[in-house]
Amino acid sequence: MAEIHDPRIAVYLDFDNIVMSWYDRVHGRNAYSRDRQRIAEDPTAPEIAERLAAATVDVGAIIDFAASYGTVMLTRAYADWSSPVNAEYRDQLVSRAVDLVQLFPAAAYAKNGADIRLAVDTVEDMFRTPDLTHVVIVAGDSDYVPLAQRCRRLGRYVVAMGVAGSTAKSLAAACDEFESYDNLPGVELTGTERSGPSRRRRRAKPEPAASSRTSEDSATPAEEPAEDDPHAVAAALLERALELGDRGDGEWLHSSAVKTHMRRMDPSFSEKALGHRSFSDFLKANADIAELEETGHERLVRAKD
Repeated sequence: MAEIHDPRIAVYLDFDNIVMSWYDRVHGRNAYSRDRQRIAEDPTAPEIAERLAAATVDVGAIIDFAASYGTVMLTRAYADWSSPVNAEYRDQLVSRAVDLVQLFPAAAYAKNGADIRLAVDTVEDMFRTPDLTHVVIVAGDSDYVPLAQRCRRLGRYVVAMGVAGSTAKSLAAACDEFESYDNLPGVELTGTERSGPSRRRRRAKPEPAASSRTSEDSATPAEEPAEDDPHAVAAALLERALELGDRGDGEWLHSSAVKTHMRRMDPSFSEKALGHRSFSDFLKANADIAELEETGHERLVRAKD
């Protein structure tokens, strides 16, 4: 159960925006526009399927980042879900209980109105849910600047997330904080200079991607933990929590805060179900990932170098 004063987060994804932007980031400027016709005609064609797989967006990385601020109370993604390209994300979206909002384009290649619907829903949610404290807008369009400004005027902490090179500076300036999707734990981009500080990456994401990545010169994740190995999944969850937790000034984190973050990302996590008497025992069992310091009643942890 969330604490009474626990921050409450709402995440809104302009899904087509982030998918297209990441495709361009992986394959080059305006790559999606050049490939749009081929993608629409047959996204399963070998070359196109490989390019789409190489640019798969990690939805879990976005939601886990949002969970570093508090309890994620709702996550909505806006797109034309009848599109085969978006349908490939079914496993990722279902596993993270994302609310899918269907938007049909008015005409071929026309905008689907995601910015308007997303903005209307966000403002409505702020009035219907007064204890909502944070709004995370996953998009890069300057169209969302008025929404970010309105959210801030209504007393919410606004975080924008977009792909490096595809996000309007005006949107970043209108928010309390901006985070590049490129820099999230678990997201890799090889062969291209990354923006922002590098982050530790040793293990894979807690949940499997919707499509496997096969391109050697594109985004390449680390080896994923076996789905039937709960210890490997828990270790990957711990690493991501530590990577997201050290965004502040100090590397050391209270172990209780790390456990809370892990439970936010995966409510099914339980150190006792893994055979550990306490969370500290769980941390000690993962000494290759976490360094634990116990002083009196205080237990601090940080990612191991």
